[in-house]
Amino acid sequence: MADLQREFDFYLSHQDELVQKYNGRFLVIRDEQVEGDFDSQMDAYDWATEHFALGTFLLQRCAPGDEAYTQTFCSRVYA
Repeated sequence: MADLQREFDFYLSHQDELVQKYNGRFLVIRDEQVEGDFDSQMDAYDWATEHFALGTFLLQRCAPGDEAYTQTFCSRVYA
């Protein structure tokens, strides 16, 4: 888990420059570098699993702001 956090931290710290180069693409990040960029998440996953063991890379959609890594859930249930 610590390795994936390191890869995500790399993405966050370089997000602006990555968006300029890869906006809208799916990145395979490993060892704090972009190993590949793809049109779809499935293409990125297929390529990454052919080259690396699961748990050793991060798949990240490259987009400005936090829209690519934040989800909002709404419910009509009141606590």
